[in-house]
Amino acid sequence: MPKPNSHPKVDEIDAAFRAGRMDRRAFLRTATLLGTSAAAAYAMVGLPMPARAQGAMPHGGTLRVETTVYDVSSPPTASTTAHPIIYSNVVEHLTRVGTDNVTRPHLLESWEPSDDLRSWTLRVRPGVTWHSGRTFTADDVIWNLTRLVSDEVGSSTLGLMKGYLLTEYESDELDDDGNPRRAHRLWREDAIEKLDDMTVRLNLKEAQLAVPEHLNHYPAVMLDPDDGGVFGVEANGTGPFTLAEIDPGRRAVLVANPDYWGEGPYLDRVELVDVGGNDQAIMNALISGQVHGAFQVQPELAPILANQEHLQLHEATTADTAITRMNVTHKPFDDPRVRKAFRLALDAEKAVAVAFGPYAAPAEHHHVAPIHPEYADLPPMTRDVEAARALLAEAGYPDGVDVELTIQQNPPHHLRSATAMQEMWRDAGIRAEINVVPNPQYWDVWTTAPLGTTVWAHRPLGVINLSLAYRSGVPWNESAYANPDFDALLTQAEALPDPDERREVMAQIQALLQEDGPIIQTYWRKLLTFYDKRVKGFEMHPTYAVAFNEMGLDEG
Repeated sequence: MPKPNSHPKVDEIDAAFRAGRMDRRAFLRTATLLGTSAAAAYAMVGLPMPARAQGAMPHGGTLRVETTVYDVSSPPTASTTAHPIIYSNVVEHLTRVGTDNVTRPHLLESWEPSDDLRSWTLRVRPGVTWHSGRTFTADDVIWNLTRLVSDEVGSSTLGLMKGYLLTEYESDELDDDGNPRRAHRLWREDAIEKLDDMTVRLNLKEAQLAVPEHLNHYPAVMLDPDDGGVFGVEANGTGPFTLAEIDPGRRAVLVANPDYWGEGPYLDRVELVDVGGNDQAIMNALISGQVHGAFQVQPELAPILANQEHLQLHEATTADTAITRMNVTHKPFDDPRVRKAFRLALDAEKAVAVAFGPYAAPAEHHHVAPIHPEYADLPPMTRDVEAARALLAEAGYPDGVDVELTIQQNPPHHLRSATAMQEMWRDAGIRAEINVVPNPQYWDVWTTAPLGTTVWAHRPLGVINLSLAYRSGVPWNESAYANPDFDALLTQAEALPDPDERREVMAQIQALLQEDGPIIQTYWRKLLTFYDKRVKGFEMHPTYAVAFNEMGLDEG
């Protein structure tokens, strides 16, 4: 049934939902991306919009949360989901994806895509002010978006938006081999256009559905142009807190902004405590009350913590995973036959059982999860050791290969997963030495190591991780994979609002990655954490996002 001011595609997907061709989850995500309010979208499927527990929120107090405290001086180049816990409560996103995976306006009041998804009108929320008192305007949005897609900054946001906002060209700068470096610029001068002081229009090169979700990419926060793109103590923001102190590796302190434009904050301050990432230390900190909550808790500790009277389990089903990627600029991974052999030598179900037990599900080597609305159910890629050996021989490695797999020290499941792969690879003549490095050291080599395992966070749509990780020439393409057929299919999929239509293209993408791709992927995992029962308003988010302004602490 037609809805006032709705995108014409909303009526199409509404019909698909009522005909049983689309589930509620896919409808809600798609309708809200097309500009329908979350309340209206929920009403269309006959559901009330999820609400947080109501009641008087306690005011005051200091909340202490365990997390890795990284250097966050450059939010646009943040590389883990632990970084934004520090900065995203000070500097904010234009949109917010909720725990229900539905995208809502935040610093924007609304967005309106054109019928062909080639033009997006972004309306800035009235009444938002920086901590300095200055009004947040379209100029701030344009400055940040232009900077986020620039080569100079090197943000992964460039990877998300390259397909529809940028064009690639040969620069005057030469690479190490004497060839012109590839660079990027806006595909046309008014690709990011100011309509008035409170309205921005994005004029796209290609149709794109997920623009609002891209605006919530965790490095894509709005920094004050007067701060020059640098974040630190007392940085100007629009958020509910200011950063009062940061000592990477030890702690960070957030102090409430009493003049915040939105809800709360109810807390006086938040202390983010770094206990070194050791699971035992995290568990001890929770049990002793040193902290009220943790960034995450590993599954094997859950039974112990569940027996603590003062703690409450919080969990979320996600598309969180780790990808063991082969950098295709290094031998033997320059040969797709070798890459496929590494996949065929594995039994994902056995690998996931060793690493996680019941707290994860097997993956299929293509980085699209069953919970993604466009996921295509392909025939299983089963273990075939003889086929793996044959491919290695065909590629010129009849005696197998020797490789080094670089992994992070924490959490321990990285080593369990790597060991399981190591044992199975051996049967196919793949001899892997495991190199365990401290977590900060891994991020120094994650785009250069020939073989490494990298954690990839949940995203609501499968196309988002694919564009971040595998599109040619983008900052987070850690494998250096460059396949024009993949790029073309991905651009095609990103333009299709109907998940059924997108799934047809996604089936081709998934099959291509299984045959030619640069990754080995064995699991999707559930996220767990524990918080003190006195903490009110916390919800486990599939990307670990925490809105401290919506939380309170009952100290009575």
